[in-house]
Amino acid sequence: MTSILTVPKVWELLDRFKNKCKSKGWKISEYGDWVKKGEKYHNFLWTRTIHPSTFEKVATGRRFAVRKGVSYQIVDISYTAWVFPKTPPKKLMRMVSENSELSKRIAIYDLSWAYAGKPVCLKFNETNSPVFQEFEKFLEEKCGVKVQTVKSY
Repeated sequence: MTSILTVPKVWELLDRFKNKCKSKGWKISEYGDWVKKGEKYHNFLWTRTIHPSTFEKVATGRRFAVRKGVSYQIVDISYTAWVFPKTPPKKLMRMVSENSELSKRIAIYDLSWAYAGKPVCLKFNETNSPVFQEFEKFLEEKCGVKVQTVKSY
């Protein structure tokens, strides 16, 4: 008997994960994809593709607008996870892996294999984010996706 791997669309996947975070008592965004654990914000950004210069501008920025009711507050983002349903450009991985400051704050998740029917997610994560560690555990336990560390693409 074979089982068919069904990984939810990225936005649904992140919504399910945010619900898990909420059950842990972590603060989650109703309007965006961030999780606040303690005093640290852990941001999830997903995109099919991104130009390396745009990635660099967003990745090096640490400020983010967080919606509070009908207004916004600017906060410092401690960690950002980039979640790609398609293979990200190789230059992004090099950019993060060659910059020690970025590699401590930025994680990259390549779900392209999982969406192609293979239960694998390639990750580059040198952060110490407990939220991202929980995300990886969620992918494995709830989605049946094996998370594999890569050093380069």
